[in-house]
Amino acid sequence: MDLALLRTFVTVHRAGSFTRAAALLGLSQPAVTSQIRTLEQQLGRPLFLRQARGVTPTTIGDELAHKAAPHLDALVEIAETGLDEESSLRTLHLAGPPEFTAERALPALTELTGDDGQGFALRASFGTAEETLEGLASGHHDLAISTARPRGSLLTATPLCDEEHVLVAAPRWMDRIGAEALRRKGAPALEDLPVVEVHESLPFVSRYWASVFDCRPAASGTVIVPDLRAVLTCTIAGAGLAVLPRYLCAAALADGTVQALQDPAVPPLRTYFLVVRTGTLAMPHIARAHEWLQRAATAWC
Repeated sequence: MDLALLRTFVTVHRAGSFTRAAALLGLSQPAVTSQIRTLEQQLGRPLFLRQARGVTPTTIGDELAHKAAPHLDALVEIAETGLDEESSLRTLHLAGPPEFTAERALPALTELTGDDGQGFALRASFGTAEETLEGLASGHHDLAISTARPRGSLLTATPLCDEEHVLVAAPRWMDRIGAEALRRKGAPALEDLPVVEVHESLPFVSRYWASVFDCRPAASGTVIVPDLRAVLTCTIAGAGLAVLPRYLCAAALADGTVQALQDPAVPPLRTYFLVVRTGTLAMPHIARAHEWLQRAATAWC
């Protein structure tokens, strides 16, 4: 069986589209279609069902992908690193949300980048859960950190840790509301406060309100900035209330530059997952990073 055909097949399987696969491979769409048709003729079985948007693998297609993809990934890794000692250092391509990846994952993984015979070079990129998982499935990343558990069997997810969310504001806002009024009124006491968030849809505040107050927030965003670290900075400066991961605002809580406005018995949590393409944990550098992050996460929870 032609390895080039298998490579095209795996790319289509991961991309879910002949068009996206063609762009990834640097081929024309007719060329990709022709290669898939040739492979299907050789096997005597259809590998994909054509849909209005993209393709869906058949049972045979899924089975072939799960058998072939890890070996093709290993061959690509060999081709990229070479066989001489000077180029033997493998590269791990990591993707995840910017704040968690920068504050948690990267400091842990840099311990594995030394030249000890087992280390690797590290390349990181940031993105949303959807972007990260799509890039992983397409082969752009080796390991992803995601707040969404992927569906299907192409990607394998392992729970990494839970992130506690805290409702915080600068002390002057608590002084304005009053702790007793906040305790008695709950969410209505917060309606007049400005909100600092990462998106106009208020994802963190809305999730917190639904979990703790069993309602939707009445306020709209006053400051919108797409990075939780910037949200913290604006909150410390007094821009308004925010919902932040505890790990990110722990120092500010400790030194009093922000205060927790609520102390719910069951705080809202968000789970992070370590995600790989199924079968790629057979690669030593991916397996080592995966295990190392799981070990480090025991101290994060």
